[in-house]
Amino acid sequence: MPSIEKHRTVSLERTGKDYMEVHAWLDGNPEKKAERHDITKIYKHEKLIWEVYGEEGLQEYMRHIHDDLKAKFEHIRQDLDKTIADTLAYFGVK
Repeated sequence: MPSIEKHRTVSLERTGKDYMEVHAWLDGNPEKKAERHDITKIYKHEKLIWEVYGEEGLQEYMRHIHDDLKAKFEHIRQDLDKTIADTLAYFGVK
């Protein structure tokens, strides 16, 4: 998953603001990180984010979640591709 610094950089490029507080809220506390990334709780969290950071902050929160999901599934895809290649090589197919 992208680091807080990567999220900050992307937000800065996209909006001219780094939204470091939003990214730190999501990623900064290891004990709460999984709960704050739980997509079933987006509605609950979006109210808090909107009240504190406004509409643009909410958009950055949603993009953070999106970017993390995208990175996680890309990682899974890469692992799967490697496993398939290793299996094919094991059986002499590749």
